[in-house]
Amino acid sequence: MSLSEPAERELLHLRDIALRGYRRTDGLFDIEAEIADAKTYGFTVGDFGQLEPGQKLHNMLVRMTVDTTLTIVACEAFTVRGPFVACPGGAETFGRLAGLTIRSGFLREANARIGGVHGCTHIRELLQQMATVAVQTTFILPARQKDDSSNAGRMIDTCHAYAADGAVVKRRWPDRYTGAGASAETAV
Repeated sequence: MSLSEPAERELLHLRDIALRGYRRTDGLFDIEAEIADAKTYGFTVGDFGQLEPGQKLHNMLVRMTVDTTLTIVACEAFTVRGPFVACPGGAETFGRLAGLTIRSGFLREANARIGGVHGCTHIRELLQQMATVAVQTTFILPARQKDDSSNAGRMIDTCHAYAADGAVVKRRWPDRYTGAGASAETAV
């Protein structure tokens, strides 16, 4: 099954996002992201005047370094291209994410440090995906495979499949299952 056949249409906007997770030789992990926006038509924008079709309007890079507990050790961002001369200044604050741990509430804590005028909207939009890639990159570590219960707290109720009252949680973490037939201690 796939999406239904679309109505006749014209492509106007392109957003490309690339994410990569790396294991470093020092035991840390680098999560890198790039975002790029372009239009299929020429137009005038910001401080740079005319952009031609396909020329990047936005192009930003981010590297977030995390440890095995998903605590951010370092984060840096760079604006290759933005519509205004001031745009690169929004990337300078992403180092403030160091010390945060990717877990429930991460985006709220990150926005408190780099939200609004203290950061860049386009780079901030990458944080959700970068957090997911960090979890996926470190998920298969031997330490996590030995103690799968440590993943339960990160995963339960994060999506439909990991619903606390669903079949996946019942099978994988029965002590955390809250659905039909759950014990009174578990259903708390």
